[in-house]
Amino acid sequence: MENVNILWVDDEIDLLKPHIIFLKGKGYEVGTCNNGAEAIELVQENPYDIVFLDEQMPGLSGIETLAEIKAIYPNLPVVMITKSEEERIMEDAIGSNIADYLIKPVNPNQILLCLKKNLDNKKLISEKNTFDYQQEFRNISMELSGKLDFNNWASIYRKLSGWDIKLGKTEDSGMLDILGMQKNEANQAFGKYIDKNYVSWLNGDAEDKPVMSHTLLKEKVFPLLESEKPLFMIVIDNLRFDQWKVLQPVFEELFRVSNEEVYSSILPTTTMYARNAMFAGLMPAEIKRKYPKLWVDEDAEGSKNQFEAELLEENLKRHGKNVKHSYHKILNLHSARKLVDNMPNLMQNKFNVIVYNFVDMLSHARTEMEVIKELASDEPAYRSITLSWFEHSPLYEMVKFIAEKGARLVLTTDHGSVRVKDPVKVIGDKNTNTNLRYKVGKSLNYNKKEVFEVRNPEDIFLPRINVSSSYIFSYNTDFLAYPNNYNYYVNYYRNTFQHGGISLEEMLIPFIVMNSKQ
Repeated sequence: MENVNILWVDDEIDLLKPHIIFLKGKGYEVGTCNNGAEAIELVQENPYDIVFLDEQMPGLSGIETLAEIKAIYPNLPVVMITKSEEERIMEDAIGSNIADYLIKPVNPNQILLCLKKNLDNKKLISEKNTFDYQQEFRNISMELSGKLDFNNWASIYRKLSGWDIKLGKTEDSGMLDILGMQKNEANQAFGKYIDKNYVSWLNGDAEDKPVMSHTLLKEKVFPLLESEKPLFMIVIDNLRFDQWKVLQPVFEELFRVSNEEVYSSILPTTTMYARNAMFAGLMPAEIKRKYPKLWVDEDAEGSKNQFEAELLEENLKRHGKNVKHSYHKILNLHSARKLVDNMPNLMQNKFNVIVYNFVDMLSHARTEMEVIKELASDEPAYRSITLSWFEHSPLYEMVKFIAEKGARLVLTTDHGSVRVKDPVKVIGDKNTNTNLRYKVGKSLNYNKKEVFEVRNPEDIFLPRINVSSSYIFSYNTDFLAYPNNYNYYVNYYRNTFQHGGISLEEMLIPFIVMNSKQ
């Protein structure tokens, strides 16, 4: 153990000699004094790691001494020790940013636990997480070798996301590498599962058919409209399940989570297809056939999601949901601020949908801007920047308003994203789309073993661009690259976050129902 220097301040310090001998026997260095004024001098002269401070002392009180110490070293942990259980004293101490609060008489093991909690916390958590994942690694590997249905896959992805978050906080790069290999193994197996089951999901003859983009509102959202309370549905574009898990503690300060599920995005896992399908309650080919004026083809000019409000309106009508509702799409800070001001008026509606487009913009900006690449260099950083954005965003203000008014909240997304690493060569003509995770065109050339190939778009309810057009989707962390200018293209896009293809991160996405604590 590295030397840890403790300062123990108590006007009856001689009575604490057994405690001090105990700590020295454990390898700690312990300095002592019996008044606040001397404690302040010692703190200025010596590099202490933690201070134990008696609350009731003659001269400078513990609270006054604490204030002086914090003025000198704001981040030095100070543990307040007191005979009093008076609530006011506890509140003063906690409000002054103490590390812990102990009631006399304290025993040596209490002190030892306090030291480990405040000085070794990160190290102990890191060691425990590493040990626990080593145990779990075998269990997940055994699961992956079995026959899995959709619920099994959702469970595995939840576990992998949880370990990604836990191990992302450690300094054990070796464990992160092992987790990365297991995620890669899982995604390879998941690609085979989708290859085998996706068409049957859409044609209604699969036993484990999950809730998907086009069935989400009908199966999960519309039943919530039976309640008298207003319902807000917030769709954060491109929000992965692990990003939800880091946002969850912020939401849980305001709401109780009553339902947390994983549902499946349709292919392609992009806004154009998945979100239109979500609001229409129909697959893309069905939208084009039933509402041709509300569908914009891949090769057409303009926004591909400009008719979401109209598609939602039609979906509500088809299911007999004659409720007062609103739809708002937030693409910039100005429109977000405007909606914050308009929130009181939305309480008159039974159903309010808010589409918020920050995370998708972040993933695209990360590809194109060096500063964003550095800020969101990997999954832990990507999660961190998402959390920081949310805590300082107008969306958080909207969420707080919804909670204060006692309304209910659904939080979901249209698809996720995956950090791509491995290029797969594809050749297409000038009309082929630019997405890196899927291609649609009439003269695509590729290795069939490297992609999920759909020669007949009608098999997965996607519209044909022309008579001979087909779709291909990349698996796992692959991305589709053209042979011309190949090395530049690969280096530019490798390690960027992309979506449109087949991976756990893109397809298995969160659906959360929350009730206000108000």
